[in-house]
This record gives sequence, C-alpha cells and structure tokens, in this order.
Amino acid sequence: MTLEIAPRRFRSIRLRKLKSDVLLGMLWLAGLIAVVPLLLIVGYVLAKGVPAINAAFFTETAPPPAVPGGGMAQAFVGTGMIVGIATLISVPLGVLTAIYLSEFGRGRLAAGVRFVAEILLSTPSIVAGAFIWALVVVAMHSFSALAGAIALTVLMWPIITRATEETLRLVPTELREGALALGSPRWKMVLRIVLPTAGSGILTAVMLAVARGFGETAPILLTSLGNDFMNADPLQPTDAVPLRVYNYAQSAFPQWQTLAWGGAITLLAAVLVLSIGARILSDRQRRRLG
Repeated sequence: MTLEIAPRRFRSIRLRKLKSDVLLGMLWLAGLIAVVPLLLIVGYVLAKGVPAINAAFFTETAPPPAVPGGGMAQAFVGTGMIVGIATLISVPLGVLTAIYLSEFGRGRLAAGVRFVAEILLSTPSIVAGAFIWALVVVAMHSFSALAGAIALTVLMWPIITRATEETLRLVPTELREGALALGSPRWKMVLRIVLPTAGSGILTAVMLAVARGFGETAPILLTSLGNDFMNADPLQPTDAVPLRVYNYAQSAFPQWQTLAWGGAITLLAAVLVLSIGARILSDRQRRRLG
C-alpha cells in the first residue's frame, strides 16, 4: 500500500511544481509586456530630446519663433517656485492631518477627513485646477504662481496624508506604550517617538507627492497661465516646465518642438528619480519596522 501512495504523492508534487512554473512564467511575461511600452516611450523621448539638452537649455529663456538656440530657464524657475510653495503648504498640512487621523482622530470627524482625502486622491487634476481658478484666480483677478501652488496642494495633500497615516500605523504599539508608561505626554510621545520612527515613510510620501506635482499640466494651465519671461513674483503669471512642453509640442516650429522634447526628458528624469528614491526609502522603512 505504501508503494501505491508514493507514486501518487510524487505525481502530485510534480503537478504542483508544474503549475508554479507556469504561473511564474506568466508573471514574468506580464511584467515584460508592461515594461516594453515604457522602454519604448523612454527611448523615443530620449532620441527626440537629447539634441535640446545643453547649457543654454537651462540658462536661457524662450527664443522667438524660428530662431535657433534658447532654452526654458523661466520654466525651471517657475516650476521650482510653484512646486516649492505647494510643498511648503501641503507637507505640514498633510503630516498634521495624518497624525490626527492615526493618533487622535476618532468618530465622525476623523471618518469625514479620511473620506475627503480618499475622494481627492481620485479627483482629476483638471477639476482641482478649475476649482482653484474659480476660488483664487477670479478673486485675485490674476493668474499667479500662488494659485498654481494651491491647485497642486489640492492634489499633493491627500497623497501625503494617506501615505503618512499608513506609515504611522506601522509604528509598533509597544513604542507608544513604553513612552506613555514612562510618563511622557501623548504629544511628546508622537513628536519624539512616532515621527522619528516613521521618518523614512513620511519622506517617501512627500517624494511621491512632489513627483506628481512636477508632472501636472492642467491645474497649472488654469491657474498659473505661463510666462515667456523670467518671473520671481508668486503673485504674477508664471511659467512651468509641463506648461512649456504643452505649448511647444503643439507649435509649428521645429526648434520649439525640440525644446518640448528636452523639457519632457527633464520631467521624466525628475519623476523617475523621485519614484525610485521613494521606493528605496519605502523598502528601508518596511525592513526597519518589520
């Protein structure tokens, strides 16, 4: 009877291994199918945009039509100003909201805040831009970098809030209980124990939010408008790299189209670096708290 069971068990093991190999092969195939279009897009952008990358591209402003040379310096300055202001607003707001939801929030108010954050996560960016246009641009009677930053804040705040809340919940309860048992107030426990422990995860959330802010075009188009000249006043219309790429890509001048591809490379590189950095920090945080 033992001789009859052994071949049956052996066939069962071989069948399970075969199923595992088939499913693993299908996973690799699916991953390859997903990566190939990405590689094709990156390769095409690089082939089109590399001729535009030089010192003038980062130091000179927009050239007149059909004039060789020039760059997108005003767009880089504008993007830095808009995303910088949006980060200064959304990071404290998002982290404080996450602390409230994770450590103190209970009942309907916390559920309502969490629901609003979830809704904003899936809100189209053009809706956020139209809302800020009606709320800020119309009230100020002017497009501005500040209005663009507020529009990006609407998109960045929920990312920081939800990701930071999940990170704070991963902090072991024993650390909180130990600090409270030693007589530490709850606010001090959060400030000195929970936040430093979850620091990498919070930084990951910020990097993901900034990566989204870099690539948004619709809210900037509706709130900041753009500017062909250098501008450092946050209350005036300001250019941005996504907006400049959008305008140049639909122009009839080859030089402007080349600059648009160069701007696309810079956006691709910025988002790629931020995304990879966020992934590395996320893995490090998971191993640290695991």
